[in-house]
Amino acid sequence: MINVIVVFPKAEEAKGIRSLLTRNGVNVIAAVTTGAQAITFFGDMDEALVICGYKFSDMMYTELLEYLPDTFEMLVVAPRNHYAECDRSKVVCLSMPIRAQELIETTRILIEGLYQKRKKRKAHPRQWSQEERAVIESAKLRLEQQKKMTEEEAHKYLQKRSMDTGVNMVETAQMILEIF
Repeated sequence: MINVIVVFPKAEEAKGIRSLLTRNGVNVIAAVTTGAQAITFFGDMDEALVICGYKFSDMMYTELLEYLPDTFEMLVVAPRNHYAECDRSKVVCLSMPIRAQELIETTRILIEGLYQKRKKRKAHPRQWSQEERAVIESAKLRLEQQKKMTEEEAHKYLQKRSMDTGVNMVETAQMILEIF
């Protein structure tokens, strides 16, 4: 399920939008009033939708956008006088006053887009560059020589170690090369 974080400078606005979206089946995990509060949630999620105002007490939406991981989307609800200033190449903007149905429909469209991106990411496993492949192959060769493993055993060892530590395979291979 795609999570939604609501960020508006006034707590009653944030809670109102959270309530509206929740009543319409959207999974809102937080309704906060500052960009810093929103950023604390970013590390815990693979992807999310941030629905926010134009300006918070601690930053503008553009500053929050800089902290946004690539797998996140942002929907900015801006007053009419600031609507023209929104960078629509990076975010989706809606002007205020906003109709409830328009917010719900736009939110659903963005969530569907995040699902599609997730599906694409999972369908195409990461391809290693030649340099990264060389590091992995070197680590496998070192394991074969030092631990008397077959190539397949060395590969499985690298994969398992990578998964157990939560470190990608290239970094795991680099650690193996440093150790042995």
